[in-house]
Amino acid sequence: MDDSKCSARHAAGADPAKRGQILAGAKRVFMERGFDAAGVNDICRAAGVSKSTLYIYFDGKEDLFESMVEEERAKRFENVTSILSSDDPTVEVLHRYGCAVVSIVCSDEVVKAQRIIIGIAERMPALGARFFTGGAMRSQTALATYLRSAVASGQLAIPDVPRAAAQFLELSTATLWKPRLFGQRTVAPAPHEIEAAVTSAVTLFMAAYKVAKSA
Repeated sequence: MDDSKCSARHAAGADPAKRGQILAGAKRVFMERGFDAAGVNDICRAAGVSKSTLYIYFDGKEDLFESMVEEERAKRFENVTSILSSDDPTVEVLHRYGCAVVSIVCSDEVVKAQRIIIGIAERMPALGARFFTGGAMRSQTALATYLRSAVASGQLAIPDVPRAAAQFLELSTATLWKPRLFGQRTVAPAPHEIEAAVTSAVTLFMAAYKVAKSA
């Protein structure tokens, strides 16, 4: 079937299946070649669409890359933020959230995307800023909302909640994420390594912010 013929049920550029097909092709090319070496023609071949069809759905390579990152991020974090809606003890919620986030940010595909962004951030700072806002800041914001509830209920005493949220995520990824990002670790950390790192992070975090019980 000619890829330029959109389904009669969808207006031009509104077929989710076609959009997903293009993004799947773009993902293969970007992950294999990086941003600079990936060409629109390469992406069209990988996706099995014409260039005219691609431009109905996306403005160009930068739009494609951002859309691909956002779609992958949405898939990966779909169930992660729901952890923070639990009524379980704060220690358990933080532990589960930390483990989930670390597993994602240390995964092969996410590390590859991070390296691509770092490589182009100097000449495309706006793209780098949007990547950070949509990723790291989203995780911190969700955690900050949870921490505010814990403060309001008297479980935690935190003078600067956004800072504390960032601190917890930094503590959780310590010894794991940067070695992955810079290639010292060539494979994702094992579950027991993530558990150990996050357990240490929770211990330190609670030592700093847990409300002391009255004698």
